Amino acid sequence: MAQRFPFQTKEEVFAAAEEVWFKLLPNDWLEAFAHHPKIGDVESLRAKFASTRQWAEGEQAGVSEASEAVLQALAEGNTEYENKFGYIFIVCATGKTAEEMLAILQSRLLNDHAAELQISAIEQSKITKIRLEKLLNS
Repeated sequence: MAQRFPFQTKEEVFAAAEEVWFKLLPNDWLEAFAHHPKIGDVESLRAKFASTRQWAEGEQAGVSEASEAVLQALAEGNTEYENKFGYIFIVCATGKTAEEMLAILQSRLLNDHAAELQISAIEQSKITKIRLEKLLNS
């Protein structure tokens, strides 16, 4: 991205970010995924991700109203997902309730590794766009 500066519009930034992201190798994607808190993991948000805590908390706002049963199911689903795919569940959580994220998680557990990696990369791209928008508007 730095090599592409300067950008004239936000749209140019978004397009460049998407182009760069999808030209990366899967190991690069996995590295990026490792820097996300698990959906619903409040302690992770507080400790490991303090520098982006406010953004992640806002993105995961739907989890704050979840029942204990849904939070427990998310925790169990996250563990199952990570055991199956080798990385945490990545979803663009903005605007989604905990129940919606749980349903998405459960449906994506049915995917094979290659399909799931592509879906996760697309979700990460959505998250990046939202965060770039926040950065450019701050």
